[in-house]
Amino acid sequence: MIKNSFSIFQGIGEKLERRLWENGIRCWEDFLAADEIVFLGLERKRFYDERVHQAADHLDRVDEQFFAKALRGKEHWRLFPDFRKHAVALDIESNGYTPAAGGYPTIVGLYDGVTYKALVKGHDLTKETLEHELSRYKYLITFFGSGFDIPFLNQTLGVRFTMPHFDLSFAGKRAGLKGGLKKLEDQFGILREDSVRGLNGYDAIKLWKIAKKGDAAALDLLIKYNRCDTVNLFALADLIYVMLKEQSGLAAASNLCMPMQLSA
Repeated sequence: MIKNSFSIFQGIGEKLERRLWENGIRCWEDFLAADEIVFLGLERKRFYDERVHQAADHLDRVDEQFFAKALRGKEHWRLFPDFRKHAVALDIESNGYTPAAGGYPTIVGLYDGVTYKALVKGHDLTKETLEHELSRYKYLITFFGSGFDIPFLNQTLGVRFTMPHFDLSFAGKRAGLKGGLKKLEDQFGILREDSVRGLNGYDAIKLWKIAKKGDAAALDLLIKYNRCDTVNLFALADLIYVMLKEQSGLAAASNLCMPMQLSA
């Protein structure tokens, strides 16, 4: 969808973007192929031709910082297909307290679409380890991470996030969905392991209290619970992306851009 996006360019808002789509300019390739676009004018067209070439170059280089700044946060979902193989889903568990009251993350789960990794308090969960793991990725997927996981990790570990962020909680609401992660999993038939089905955040806090006393089984169950929270985000992201694209005004368009040939 990013190659269909013109609102990343200064001076083009959602209305003008939609007007371009409605007039057959549905992707960057279409834009460059058009000799003129009457409602833009020749000078403005040339200006945006250069901006399109620059954006295509940044996309070829998978320059996540360019798009993190060019796109408004609520539009970061548009990057999902192009950045999927560079994405990581993140979900944390905590001891149940706010950072100001002594709260800390107990588990940070990371899943890149193939491999799940759990960083555990007292074992390998440190600022340095987490930042090292995150440095391997260019796109973040969470569920309500903007409201909880990211500020919590920033306040407790000092970890900063600058990569584009697909927050499925807010994106889901925009797509017309209601409820938390587990409710949406049920709605879409996304399954959890039997051993953790029915567990919730409060159970995760209790499991950590037991695990701290040396109960390996409790820690294992907590990690399994977090694994489901984290791994299932990819499946939900696939579904929400399709819903948002259909709402965008491009529903009638086919899978759009061919690879672009950049001018020298």
